[in-house]
Amino acid sequence: MKRALASLLLLSLATAARADSLAEVFNKVKGSVVVIRTAEQGSSGLGSGVLISAEGRILTAAHVVQVAESIFVEMPGGETLTAKVVASEPSADLAMLQLERPPTGAAVAVLGDSDAVQVGDEVFVVGAPLGMTHSLTFGHISGRRVVNDLFGGFEPAELFQTDAAINSGNSGGPMFDHEGHVIGIVSHLLSSAGSGGLGFVATSAMAKKLLIDRRGSWSGLEGHMLSGDLAKIFQLPQSRGILVQRIASRSPAAKLGILAGTVKATIGEESFLVGGDVILSVMGISIADADGAARIRDALAARKPGEPVSVIVLRGGKRLELQGVPESLK
Repeated sequence: MKRALASLLLLSLATAARADSLAEVFNKVKGSVVVIRTAEQGSSGLGSGVLISAEGRILTAAHVVQVAESIFVEMPGGETLTAKVVASEPSADLAMLQLERPPTGAAVAVLGDSDAVQVGDEVFVVGAPLGMTHSLTFGHISGRRVVNDLFGGFEPAELFQTDAAINSGNSGGPMFDHEGHVIGIVSHLLSSAGSGGLGFVATSAMAKKLLIDRRGSWSGLEGHMLSGDLAKIFQLPQSRGILVQRIASRSPAAKLGILAGTVKATIGEESFLVGGDVILSVMGISIADADGAARIRDALAARKPGEPVSVIVLRGGKRLELQGVPESLK
């Protein structure tokens, strides 16, 4: 009996210590978490993000800002600043924003090493689910996934699976480890009837590799990869192409003259906007190439100021070359 009571006391003390520790870490990092509101063509959006530099760089999810016409960032201190996308990787659902000016008095988060994270590790997510700012949810790493089809199949994306609660508005918000380091950016939730859903988070290692260690770019274009039977249905002259869905006005894609989809269509269980262009190649590199994504990224990063960008599209069943110098593509 005494041994059982001692065990319960130790468990209670351990739980209290962990709660105190979590509260302390949350108070340390919450000043780095921001709310992102966007205006798109006839609609508005809500997401979260995390400040990673004193100069005003913010990590968020690509789907939150990819085709936004305007971006407004609500800082923890109450000020609202405009921002622009400076780099985006839709295939990994990651984007980098730059605030109009350095924020006042905001905390800067520290990127952690997601490669060192293990299944079972305790984590917490901070964001604005349903607009409720600076909400914390706690959970664990449920799995590590490398997937090819969640973001259009252009290239593999590395994700954490988590049981920490994720809701609309959490997208783009940070996942922290127990030391308060950012180990991921919230991507999306897969749900089904009778299930709370599975949360997925893009890893910090992927964000560092794609957006921080190299010069990034932003197209302002949202697309869907066509391959296999879909490539045949759309009568592509190659095995893969990107069906353009939406485009932000005044974006590099818009300046090149790329056309977005206009008509909703459903094929099997997939829904699309059709009637727009299908991108076949960028800078002479075919979308169908196995390493096409990396080569296109490198080609755009190596592009010199004033050097034109060339894109081959399929429009109305005919190949068409679009060329221009969209200087915001940087």
